[in-house]
Amino acid sequence: MTPEPSIETSEPARELAPEDLIVAIAVRADRDAFARLFQLFAPRLKSYLIGLGTTPPAAEELAQEAMLSVWRKAAFFNRSRAGASTWIFTIARNLRIDAARKERSALAYAVDLSEEPDAPEQPDAIVSGAERDLKVREALKSLTPDQVTVVRMSFFQEKPHSEIAADLGIPLGTVKSRVRLAMARLRERLEELL
Repeated sequence: MTPEPSIETSEPARELAPEDLIVAIAVRADRDAFARLFQLFAPRLKSYLIGLGTTPPAAEELAQEAMLSVWRKAAFFNRSRAGASTWIFTIARNLRIDAARKERSALAYAVDLSEEPDAPEQPDAIVSGAERDLKVREALKSLTPDQVTVVRMSFFQEKPHSEIAADLGIPLGTVKSRVRLAMARLRERLEELL
């Protein structure tokens, strides 16, 4: 085993290599060394994780978590097996893989309610809906035939205004005007019926 370099407090931390900063963290729980290591690696980790397809907020969180792991596991760093960058980026990559596994696992167990049958409609809702439909039909009678046509095509057939204009052979502005006037008249008429 190679001897660890001497880390004296007289030697400025800014001159230390990342490997030496990790050793300072492991030996003395050196907060300054950790702060320098964090400044050096956290932005690079975030960019790396974003490059792997992680969202920026998740990449930020994983980068911080990776740096916390460096703080906790500094004593396990072995410079003969890997450089500081390789070790730190491996920690970040492994955290990303773990997060992806947890997310997939959570999705696998998520309850899919799309296949659940709808709850039966309540009787008062049925009556209320029938009354509302009757009032809308009554209000539609107050519109001109041209307005009824564009309202039916726009709201019941869900056609865009441009398609209605093409189907009826009229300008787009005319379609929009008829819809706007029809909606104003329907609003007025429905208020009277309520």
